[in-house]
Amino acid sequence: MNLMRLNLTLVAVLVLGACAAQFSVPPISQIATEEHFPGKIVWHDLLTDTPVKTRTFYGELFGWEFRPISNASINYTMIYQGERMIGGMVDQNRLPNKKDISQWVVGLSVSDIERATQLLSEGGGTVFTPPTSLGDRGTIAVVADPQGAILALLQTRDGDPADTGDKPAQGEFLWDELWAADVNSAAKFYSQLAPYAVEEESLGSEESPVDYRIMRTLDKPRVGIRTNPVEGLMPMWVSYLRVSDAASLDSILERVESLGGRILVPATPRPRGGVVAVIAGPSGAGIALQTWAENDTLDNVMESRL
Repeated sequence: MNLMRLNLTLVAVLVLGACAAQFSVPPISQIATEEHFPGKIVWHDLLTDTPVKTRTFYGELFGWEFRPISNASINYTMIYQGERMIGGMVDQNRLPNKKDISQWVVGLSVSDIERATQLLSEGGGTVFTPPTSLGDRGTIAVVADPQGAILALLQTRDGDPADTGDKPAQGEFLWDELWAADVNSAAKFYSQLAPYAVEEESLGSEESPVDYRIMRTLDKPRVGIRTNPVEGLMPMWVSYLRVSDAASLDSILERVESLGGRILVPATPRPRGGVVAVIAGPSGAGIALQTWAENDTLDNVMESRL
């Protein structure tokens, strides 16, 4: 499982770290909202050592379109689902290292990135790249929380994507979850970075309960924190893509291996409804898939977590 091979000493070059100070990267929102939503995951970046196969993989499975930035010297490609920007891709082969660090990296909105990185460092986390300008996008810092989970802190220049209430389309990001070694301490730590209201939940079944925290801001569920379900796997952020129903999920999983990916966790019905699977793309970077019907809300989707 490639997600287990994260090399913290190499993360300093993640997400444009080698060229961020020199170039401007497009904003994450197509509309300048001028609003910030600290605590919301506002972006997702994929670091891959198989960019061509990765484009084919996600394009065939979800219809994603990859649009390189017009400046060819910038190692960055925008990812679209239809006309909606949903993420970015970095070609690991163009970074100054030879080891495989393919992975997805979440971007957490903060209102004061200097203060956030200071709090993170004081709380036992690690700052790999200090606050660095990405031009039109804003300011980024690549970090690891005190338990070692890697993420990016992002203070956007023109505002975060608005809370529209629109349901994500199939293949768009639905939810983000921290798999932590210590759920309580993780919830306490992240509550210093953003004004979260923390809700304690016990999910799963009576035989296999799952200690869970729902982290809300503005009365909206933003992220979840759960006990790490994989023995030996270091704490990490896991992102979920929306799939409309179980039949669509089965169709996707049938094509994963022929497109160069792997099924890490097969389709698994959850006690409270919904079906979840975990796949890896050609580079080995893993991502979760979650069924979400048209009448579902994020609250009942969270009840069908792994």
